[in-house]
Amino acid sequence: MLEFLTPENTTALLTLTALEIVLGIDNIVFISILCARLPEHQQARGRRVGLVLAMVMRIGLLLGISWVMSLTVPLFSVLGHSFSGRGLILLVGGLFLLGKATFEIHDKLEGVESREAGRGGRASFASVLIQVALLDIVFSLDSVITAVGMARELWVMVAAIVIAVGVMMIFADAIS
Repeated sequence: MLEFLTPENTTALLTLTALEIVLGIDNIVFISILCARLPEHQQARGRRVGLVLAMVMRIGLLLGISWVMSLTVPLFSVLGHSFSGRGLILLVGGLFLLGKATFEIHDKLEGVESREAGRGGRASFASVLIQVALLDIVFSLDSVITAVGMARELWVMVAAIVIAVGVMMIFADAIS
């Protein structure tokens, strides 16, 4: 056990856990917004399931990140700018996040349904979880890329993600 807890691994675990928590705050906010559409008795369960989905997706992405990061070969060029597989994945994820955030803000501020948003109950549990899963993929990319850049050991990265999601679950109800 002591060979795993070297000063380098311990420092990486503590730092990465803190960063994962900070990067996960926006994830909790979006999960809370989506879960507010559920009936009130399902909202807390939706947040917990959403955070577990986030953890599973982050670990899955972490295991496959070497493949994504290797997609640097230009696929095509537009106006002198080359696009690689990695760049396209990040671009599509960013555009999805911007579109979803814009839609949610518009719906909360000016949407006809915004008057009823506080009551919940307008969406099915499955549809909310699908939206949460898609958002988790986008939010997971930044934390996974950070993890790969900060730690050398896979177990350190996975442990940091599990600890951070555990902390987020503790505070998810208060944040929402």
